[in-house]
Amino acid sequence: MTNNRKKNKMPRINFTWFYIIAGASLAFIYFFGDENSSFTKESNYSQLSEYIAKGYVNELVVFDNNEVEAYIIPDSAIYIFNEVPQKALVRPVIKTRIGSVEKFEEFVTSQQAEGHFSGTVLYKEKPQYWSGILINILPLIFFIGIWIFLMRRMGGGGAGGGGNVFSVGKSQAKLFEKDEKNKITFKDVAGQEGAKQEVKEIVDFLRNPKRYTDLGGKIPKGALLVGPPGTGKTLLAKAVAGEADVPFFSLSGSDFVEMFVGVGASRVRDLFRQAKEKAPCIIFIDEIDAVGRARGKNPSMGGNDERENTLNQLLTEMDGFGTNSGIIIMAATNRADILDKALLRAGRFDRQIHVDLPDLNERKEVFGVHLKPLKLDESVDVDLLARQTPGFSGADIANVCNEAALIAARQKKNAVDKQDFLDAVDRIIGGLEKKTKVMTAKEKETIAIHEAGHATLSWFLEHANPLIKVTIVPRGRALGAAWYLPEERQITTKEQMLDEMCAILGGRAAEELFVEHISTGAMNDLERVTKQAYGMIAYAGMSDKLPNLCYYNNNEYSFQRPYSERTAELIDNEVKELINSQYERAKKILDEHKEGHAELARVLMEREVIFADDVERIFGKRPWASRSEEIFSENSPEQPQETTTETATDKDEKPTQ
Repeated sequence: MTNNRKKNKMPRINFTWFYIIAGASLAFIYFFGDENSSFTKESNYSQLSEYIAKGYVNELVVFDNNEVEAYIIPDSAIYIFNEVPQKALVRPVIKTRIGSVEKFEEFVTSQQAEGHFSGTVLYKEKPQYWSGILINILPLIFFIGIWIFLMRRMGGGGAGGGGNVFSVGKSQAKLFEKDEKNKITFKDVAGQEGAKQEVKEIVDFLRNPKRYTDLGGKIPKGALLVGPPGTGKTLLAKAVAGEADVPFFSLSGSDFVEMFVGVGASRVRDLFRQAKEKAPCIIFIDEIDAVGRARGKNPSMGGNDERENTLNQLLTEMDGFGTNSGIIIMAATNRADILDKALLRAGRFDRQIHVDLPDLNERKEVFGVHLKPLKLDESVDVDLLARQTPGFSGADIANVCNEAALIAARQKKNAVDKQDFLDAVDRIIGGLEKKTKVMTAKEKETIAIHEAGHATLSWFLEHANPLIKVTIVPRGRALGAAWYLPEERQITTKEQMLDEMCAILGGRAAEELFVEHISTGAMNDLERVTKQAYGMIAYAGMSDKLPNLCYYNNNEYSFQRPYSERTAELIDNEVKELINSQYERAKKILDEHKEGHAELARVLMEREVIFADDVERIFGKRPWASRSEEIFSENSPEQPQETTTETATDKDEKPTQ
C-alpha cells in the first residue's frame, strides 16, 4: 500500500516538453548548424583578390546583395586555414562583400585571361530563411487559429464554459464553495417569511441530516420557487447558498440548450456527476421553464427532441434508478403552469414554495433594507411609502429607492426627502414628465373634464379605489392621469368590481355629457373595462345568463375555445350589457354632481395637479373613507403652487398596474 502511494506521488511526465525541445534542436541545427563551420572564414575584398590571383579559388558565387562566396581548392586550404580538411565533402569557403558587381566581373575576367582563375562564376539570389519560414508557416498558423476559435465557440468557450469542442458536453454551472466571500444571507432578504421558513428547513436538512433521518424521514430532493418576476426568487436561492455552508451549483435553464444533439443531456449528467463528488450540496436552476416545458407542447408546432431529451435526463437524475443522496435541487420560475407534470410530482420537486408579491408589512421590511445605504431626511415615512406602493415587487421597491436618490442628487440636495420618493413612484409608474408637450386650450379642457370625471365617480362610489391626486400634466404616453390608493384584497366581490368599472368609465361619460363629443383619450379605459368584463362573465361566473360557469382554458397552445359559438355570442352580449349599464350609471352620477364636477375641472385647469383635499373641499368628506385614506391625508403634501411637478400614474392606472 505504501509503494502504491509513493508511485502516485511521483510527478507525471509531460512528453510535450520533449517534443518542443527536440523540435527546437533540429531547427537550430538546420538553420545555424554547418558541418564545415571550421573551414568558413570572413575576409575582405583585398584578401579575396589575393587568393584568386594565387589560384586558390576554383568557384565563385555572387549573390544579389553584393556578397561573394569563394570556394577554396582543398589542397590550398593549408595556406589560408593552416590545415587541410580530412573529408572530401567539406569545402572551405571565404565570404566577403564587394563594392560593385561590374568591377568584380572585370577583375575576374582579367584573372581568367592571365590564367590565375579557371573556375566557374555563379550568380544567385540570397536565400531568405526567415521570410521563407513565415511564408510557409503563417497560412498554417492562421488556419489553426481559425479552427481553435471555432472549436471554442462551438464548445461554449465564449460563455465561460468548456474551452474546446471536447468540453461541449460539460456542465456550465458556476460553483460557489463553502468559504465564498460576500455571502448573501437571510438577513439580506426582507419579507417572504413563509418562503424563508421553507428554505431554512432545507438548510437545516443539509446541516443536521441525522436529526431527520433518525426518525425515518427522508431529505426532500427538490424545491421549486414559484412567483412573479422581481419577487426575490433568485435572491432567496443566493441566501440559501450563503447560509447552507455547502457547495452550491448555480446555472440557468438555458445553459442546457445547445445546437448539438445530445449536448443538453450530457451536461445534465456532468452536472450531477460533479454534484455527487461535492455532496452534500445544492443545485440551483434558474428559469427552469427553458428546459422543463411540458413535453409535446413546444410552440414550434412540433416536439423539440433535443429539449425533451434534456428534460428526460433531468427527470432520471432527480429520481431515477440511481441514488443522489445529499443533493438538493432548487429551481425558480414564474411560469409553473407550463412545466411538465413529471417534473412537479412528489419525489422530484417535493415542495413548491410560492414567493408572492409583498404585502404591506413585507413592503415595509423591503424598504428598510433598501433605505439603509441612502442619506434620508427626517420627512421620509416608511409607512406612507409602503402604502403608496401596493403591488410593487422587491425589485420595484429597490428601483424606487434608487430613483429617489437620483432625483435628490439631480436637485443637489444633501439628503433624500419624502417628496423625492413620491416623485420616484410617479416616475416609475407614469413615466417621464412632458411639460413641453404642445396642447391646444380645447384639448387641455377636454383632458381636465375627463380626469375630473374619474375623480368625481371615485369619490361617490363606495367600493371605488380612494383618490390621491389628479393631474393633466402629460407623463409618458398619457395626457392625464388619476392616482388611486387601492385596498389590498384577497378576494373581490361583484359589487367592488362594478364600482371600479363605473369609475373607470367616468372619463368617457364626462366627455359625452359636458364636452358633447367623445375622443380617443378613453382608449386605455375602455381596454381595461372590456378585459375586466370578459373576466367577470367568462371566468368568474358573474353573469345572470351564464351563472357559475368558468370557461378558462389552461392549455396554452389550444386552438379551440372551450365553448360553442352560441355561448361565445351570449358572452359578448352579456359583456355589452354589463359595460353599458355601468356607463349609464356613471352618466347619472355625474349629472347629479355636475356643479361640483365643473368646479373640479376648473381648478384642475388652473393648477394642473389637485389632491384629495381639493376634492373634499368641493364635494365634502367622502362617505366611505378608509383607514388608508386617513393615513395618506395626514401625510399629504401642502397645497401646490400654480404649477407643480407632482403628477400621478400613467393612463389612469392604479399603482399595481
